Amino acid sequence: MEEERKFDTSSGSGSASSIGIGDWVDCVVEQIMPYGAFVKMTASGRKGMIHISELSFNFVKKVEDVLSLGQNVRAKIIKIDDKGRIDLTLKKDEERQPVYQPLNLNQAAQGSAANEAFEKKMASFLKVSESKIADLNSKSAPRTGRKRGGGRSNNRNEF
Repeated sequence: MEEERKFDTSSGSGSASSIGIGDWVDCVVEQIMPYGAFVKMTASGRKGMIHISELSFNFVKKVEDVLSLGQNVRAKIIKIDDKGRIDLTLKKDEERQPVYQPLNLNQAAQGSAANEAFEKKMASFLKVSESKIADLNSKSAPRTGRKRGGGRSNNRNEF
């Protein structure tokens, strides 16, 4: 089980608020790099980073495709290391599209009918292709009888 750390983010001021892993915070994008974006949390003033892989569930080629300087975003804290560096994500758990979606009973019934139709088409295809292969094999089989000469003859002209 991952230990949830709480850090005091008061930077000398009287209000002592703490942030922890799993908390959602409002941020402003301050700097964009090829590998991610550095943000400043509006409530605490702390800085954190959103890696390019944490911008979206989909492939992101450039950080600028998702974020721009000065943009306000809501991000989730996913890691706080021993040095106090904060890693954030823009991915929301409920937005992830499932890779596998189980079929309901109606879809399963339709799928079995479609599967039977496919099996019939496949059987028909196999019959036709087997007959075509048999025709090809009979045409390419060597014929009995005299072979035509196409090889070398014994009459050689020597110079």
